[in-house]
Amino acid sequence: MIKRTLDQIQKMIKVENDLTAFQEVSIDGVSIDSRRITPGNLFVPFKGEHSDGHRFVEAALKGGAAAALWQKDVPNPPSNLPIIVVEDTLLALQELARAYRNELNVKVVGITGSNGKTTVKDMTANLLALQYKVQKTEGNYNNHIGMPLTILSLDEDTDIAVLEMGMSGRGEIEFLSKLARPEVVVITNIGESHLQDLGSREAIAAAKLEIIDGLKENGLIIYFGDELLLKEGLSNYAGSADIKTFGRMNSNDLYPLEWETNQNGSTFKINGEETEFSLPVLGAHNILNALSAMLAAQHFQIPFYQMNAGFSGLKLTNMRMELVEGKNGEKIINDAYNASPTSMKAAVDLVSNLPDYERKILVLGDMLELGEKENEFHFEMGKYLDPEKVDYVFTFGQLGTEIAAGAKTVFTADRVFSFIDKPALIEELEKYTNEETLVLVKASRGMKLEEVVNALLN
Repeated sequence: MIKRTLDQIQKMIKVENDLTAFQEVSIDGVSIDSRRITPGNLFVPFKGEHSDGHRFVEAALKGGAAAALWQKDVPNPPSNLPIIVVEDTLLALQELARAYRNELNVKVVGITGSNGKTTVKDMTANLLALQYKVQKTEGNYNNHIGMPLTILSLDEDTDIAVLEMGMSGRGEIEFLSKLARPEVVVITNIGESHLQDLGSREAIAAAKLEIIDGLKENGLIIYFGDELLLKEGLSNYAGSADIKTFGRMNSNDLYPLEWETNQNGSTFKINGEETEFSLPVLGAHNILNALSAMLAAQHFQIPFYQMNAGFSGLKLTNMRMELVEGKNGEKIINDAYNASPTSMKAAVDLVSNLPDYERKILVLGDMLELGEKENEFHFEMGKYLDPEKVDYVFTFGQLGTEIAAGAKTVFTADRVFSFIDKPALIEELEKYTNEETLVLVKASRGMKLEEVVNALLN
């Protein structure tokens, strides 16, 4: 992580006050949470509409912080303390990250997409770690605050940083890409998330393609080649980067020849390689995620035949296709971190096609940020479910009632349950679970369906 004196800091960002008395003070890492200060941190407070982190500055310094930023328009900065006055603390954090990144001899893999970017980040980091010192975005630190913090957490001897880039609107991916300056960029797919903000899948594709704006000379662009919107968006690309594609179709640079999935994961083979790969995570869609990670690792001279060693220890970030066992012996796929029509269909397909279960139950909640067609998306999701492969459907939330309505067009009414009250859903669901049951729990993060999973566990 960043280790610099305040004298060095004032050469990296614009400082508004005299730091002569504190120029030898050294900071060790950065924190924006005064409750999680570790000794030597630089504390960065933010001024918001309803709260102001500046009121925690003195507590942070007493708690071990070596210094703190202070926004110029906030009155009464503490005197006789190592305070760095700046025009805007968020902009200063971003500029500090930019300056630090420019001082590092680190290569960056940038990853974006509507679905799967966190999984691809985890896979890519595991594969690269076979030969390099690798750090990656932790948790969901993938935005205009999280990425600067991730960059500032990088050790100076890190070889490769795998950075996830999220967004809610235009211009955000461009900013993150120009900050990170990746050598390799990956676009996992284009889905329906952010339709509410961007209006169309075409606009979402354009926003995701902003990731190439910060790409270094002679880098590599990896994208889901089955997606026409991405192909069209790159059709006039005139930069120096190489372009490689992955997908199901054999027109891609990398595609699966055959695969098999079960409750322990997947095995698959790829074009041009004899090795059979074993992936210890659920879902055929994760084979496609693996292909993109494999192309990124290959760019850094890791041969395909070595990659099983990287896949073998793979653990995905929590609540992403996480298989756990409930108190009644039921198996639960916890995929409650996020949801869109594309990712929900992939999860439903997985459950529908897994063998060896007498009963399969879907617990599906609202998919958020889908815009004006949200009711239609949810109703169509219900109609998509196969009553020959799924036994019961439980829905949660106002939009979940649309999933239930769609499901009732193909299921008998006694197999579909719709709830607005989460405890009532849990109480009814527990009547249907035993050691022969598989339960999928899937919804957007705001629905907090991990509470259902936790109830089944305890």
